[in-house]
Amino acid sequence: MKRQDSSTNRDKLRLKMAIAFGEEIQMLSTELQEILLDDLVTAFENRLNVLNRAQFTVKLEMAESVKCETIQT
Repeated sequence: MKRQDSSTNRDKLRLKMAIAFGEEIQMLSTELQEILLDDLVTAFENRLNVLNRAQFTVKLEMAESVKCETIQT
């Protein structure tokens, strides 16, 4: 079931990218357009996965007090 939802979302994202990059990729053959769009969707999904994992592994520590100093150069 998750695979089907993922496939549907991927198809929607692919369509959005096809619309967004339509003019830029129209000089390519249909086959190359398909390959490029598939690669773009894969790269986008992978980047989102990395950023989501990084977001959960980063811990922020708050200091009780902070001293600031301005240095003129």
